[in-house]
Amino acid sequence: MTIKIGMVGLGSIAQKAWLPVLSRADSWQLMGAFSPNQAKAQPVCDRYRIASYARLDTLAADCDAVFVHSSTASHYAVVKTLLLAGVDVCVDKPLAQTLAEAEELVELAAARGRKLMVAFNRRFAPRYLQLRADLGDLASLRMDKHRSDSIDHDLQFTLLDDYLHLLDTLIWLGGGKVTLLQGQLLANSSGQMRYAEHLFAAGDARLTASMHRRAGSQRETLLAVSDGAVTEIADMREWRQERNGIIHMEPAPGWQNVLTQRGFEGAAHHFIHCVQNQTQPQTSGEQALVAQRMVEAIWQAHAQQ
Repeated sequence: MTIKIGMVGLGSIAQKAWLPVLSRADSWQLMGAFSPNQAKAQPVCDRYRIASYARLDTLAADCDAVFVHSSTASHYAVVKTLLLAGVDVCVDKPLAQTLAEAEELVELAAARGRKLMVAFNRRFAPRYLQLRADLGDLASLRMDKHRSDSIDHDLQFTLLDDYLHLLDTLIWLGGGKVTLLQGQLLANSSGQMRYAEHLFAAGDARLTASMHRRAGSQRETLLAVSDGAVTEIADMREWRQERNGIIHMEPAPGWQNVLTQRGFEGAAHHFIHCVQNQTQPQTSGEQALVAQRMVEAIWQAHAQQ
């Protein structure tokens, strides 16, 4: 079945990650995009030869499903409007700016019988999928996602905008249920995050998330220790595993593009497949709430100190 797809928001993430994938229409038709900034939207739509919609409700009326890449502050209003219009939605993380809003959207999607997916692209990155299939009896898992020099937003925003990626990935790799054991948040005098590290339990396994906002590096690594193997993944591309004293290294496949490596292509195709086949997305709104609730607990604990 060929479905009609729309997009809300045409900022950098939409232009770098989502439009290049969605414009390569296969079993869908990209109808166009809505952005409140029509002056900036028109050149982008012209480049991809799609319609520029001046109203959100008009876009919704022409589509079966919509990808939402607008600002986090707008997610609640935009997603709610689309769900009420009978449209399935895939939205960038976080689902909404507040936990209460996110929970309301999940309830609304269920009540309306609509698909609601949060686009955690790392769940669809081939290397992370490879690791998940290979974990075996996991003892420990550490994920580091550092920034070269990105102390630019308040602590709460950074937790929801970026640290959330680490938490969701660890929750997913850890089997879906984790318990926070301990952690720390370090902020500067302006209330901006400098460093965060948290330790979780997933059964007998221990999972660690670590992020420094001024580490002089944009490096992202996953280090897994399981029964018989130590595996490290660098920047979602390079695989290094030692098993029984033998080291096996796999560089990123030369034919594989960056959007595939980072999971954007897989996430988009998965959502469209779910809409076409009326199946539940792997990263449904309900599942996305798990990581957002963890962020809320971390933030509240820090605010009470």
